[in-house]
Amino acid sequence: MPENAADRPPSPRRSGDGDNVAVDLTAVVVAVTGNQPCVLTVEEATALPSGPFEHRHRSLQAGLRRWVEQQTGHRLGYTEQLYTFADRDRIAGGRAISISYLGLTCKEEREGSRDPAWRSWYDYFPWEDHRAGTPSLLPGLLEPRLQAWAEEAEDTETRDERRLRAAITFGFDGRPWNEELVLQRYELLYEAMLVEEAMRDRAGGGPALAPGRAMIADHRRILATGIARLRTKIKYRPMVFELMPPAFTLLQLQLTVEALAGRLVHKQNFRRLIEQQELVEETGEMSTQTRGRPAKLFRFRQAVLMERTVAGTRLPLMRS
Repeated sequence: MPENAADRPPSPRRSGDGDNVAVDLTAVVVAVTGNQPCVLTVEEATALPSGPFEHRHRSLQAGLRRWVEQQTGHRLGYTEQLYTFADRDRIAGGRAISISYLGLTCKEEREGSRDPAWRSWYDYFPWEDHRAGTPSLLPGLLEPRLQAWAEEAEDTETRDERRLRAAITFGFDGRPWNEELVLQRYELLYEAMLVEEAMRDRAGGGPALAPGRAMIADHRRILATGIARLRTKIKYRPMVFELMPPAFTLLQLQLTVEALAGRLVHKQNFRRLIEQQELVEETGEMSTQTRGRPAKLFRFRQAVLMERTVAGTRLPLMRS
């Protein structure tokens, strides 16, 4: 951990004068703790770990790992490049390219302990958690606000286009909820001036904001991109392995998948899928931490861990 604030680069960082463009490295590091998908944060949970790419860094990933460890004390495990953000207006007052990475880790939950650096990603996107049904803020707040925004359009074509985008991304008008459209939903709320970042970046807008914790610069947009990537990839690649302890029950695996997707899964279909894909094997031991009868402990098969890919897997998510 850095000893003082001077050891940490300020955020957001701005590019230099002339044609120089700063390159930032940003990490979306995810763990599942207490059935909550959590993201590693800094600056009182308002920012993702990040820092500039410097000449001393051997590679982009090496630089990223250095900044994450220095700012949080956490050593990165599995990482993959997420996206490169280079919009001219992504940071007010300058031009910077942000190369983002998605990192996955298993964080053991200790009794009575809570690390404030880890925050549920539903603190930032409360409308994304549908495990207990459709969040009340969707029909109660976001739908009427987005409808009002659509009505503000100056012409019929724009008004209809706004209505359609809202219906598709948020599942209005009887349309299905698509858990993968995390980024599209956030960007639509930004465009409609319903999130704090939009109020901060652009003048005007009404006082009613969508709930959800704001982040510096465009870090909430980067986080939305990471969530969308993970929700998509867990359906056809066994990335959830990186988030699990060495031994686990099938219920723990199911709850982890549900936490990430923000949706419930069909229990029987889920277990049948796991068996058909031969993803796990019994350890021969029983869990003593479950209520009721002890449950069998499983581990991921070594062959799957080595291959890191399973073709054709589709998680049986509940439809709302």
